Amino acid sequence: MLIAAALLSLAACSKPATEEGAAPPAAVTVLKLQAAPVVLSDELPGRVVAFRTADIRPQVGGIVLRRQFEQGAEVKAGQKLFQLNPAPFQADVDSAAATLQHAVATAKRASSQADRLKPLVEADAISRQAYDDAVAQREQAVATVAQARAALARRRLDLAFASIEAPIAGRIGSELVTEGALVGMTDATPMARIQQIDKVYVDVRQPAAALAALQASGTGGADKLPVTILGADGQPHPVTGRILFSGISVDAGTGDAVVRVLVDNPQRQLLPGMFVRARIARAVQANGVLLPQQAVLHSSGGQAQAWVLDGTNKASLKTIAVGDVIEHQYVVNGGLKAGETVVIEGQERLQPGATAAPQPWKPAVVATAAAAKAR
Repeated sequence: MLIAAALLSLAACSKPATEEGAAPPAAVTVLKLQAAPVVLSDELPGRVVAFRTADIRPQVGGIVLRRQFEQGAEVKAGQKLFQLNPAPFQADVDSAAATLQHAVATAKRASSQADRLKPLVEADAISRQAYDDAVAQREQAVATVAQARAALARRRLDLAFASIEAPIAGRIGSELVTEGALVGMTDATPMARIQQIDKVYVDVRQPAAALAALQASGTGGADKLPVTILGADGQPHPVTGRILFSGISVDAGTGDAVVRVLVDNPQRQLLPGMFVRARIARAVQANGVLLPQQAVLHSSGGQAQAWVLDGTNKASLKTIAVGDVIEHQYVVNGGLKAGETVVIEGQERLQPGATAAPQPWKPAVVATAAAAKAR
């Protein structure tokens, strides 16, 4: 009897201990995967190039009298930039005008002479040879007048060239010649340089092997292939660019393809010579699936894995395939599909077949914003 009572007492004590030692369901945060359009892109280095560049050079030789622009300012097409000494050109104009006046007077006299001889030759009062010579002199005088008019037009053009104007609108740099300098048409150094930067080119280099895929992606139109320009701080430029497929070339030295991107630059934030990074879309997945990076584990063999909960919250470890990273999220290429529930945090508490206690996962940005609002 004493032994039986002892056994009953031991059984009664051991049952609560077993119940108290049972592990509760593991607390985890989960995310239900959803399908959405996903743009796959490459981030490549590029250099900013001015949309148009004009070197200011004189079309006539002369002494620079004054500069008529502010260095580093925006100039308009046709705006006066430099003034050369116009006195020599004005003298040439006056001389050409006098030559024209003399030629006109000579032509009038030759024409009058031919008109006077015409009735005389018809009356056989003079020889035909004398009349033909008078007509020839008249025609030569008319040609001399035309030549003098052309010479005067040329001298007036030279006088106009003494005032040097901007051929394009844009931002002008510093003057490269000073007032008082003698400039000529054969000078190697320009007087100044204008660059149009209200829109710019970004020349991006990428492996030539990727060129075919890039061109195939762009066949649907420029808007199907957006390009985001990233500054040195990693922040995107406010305006997206578009690829100019006519501007694609291959560098013979490196074998890289040089892709030219046209970008609007109304605020002049992108300056010629700057090095930037360009995010170029190469493909679009209509029903892509994104998975936060912290949800992905890697086995000793390098395979990507993720914990998944079924309808009864039982955990299982799946081998998956992941690709590009977009804003700290992997693009899922296989092993998972939209609608599945994936564990984002708390994987270390799970065992295959174990039951979990899931809570919705909130991204760090959302959580931070919610905490700030609560304060």
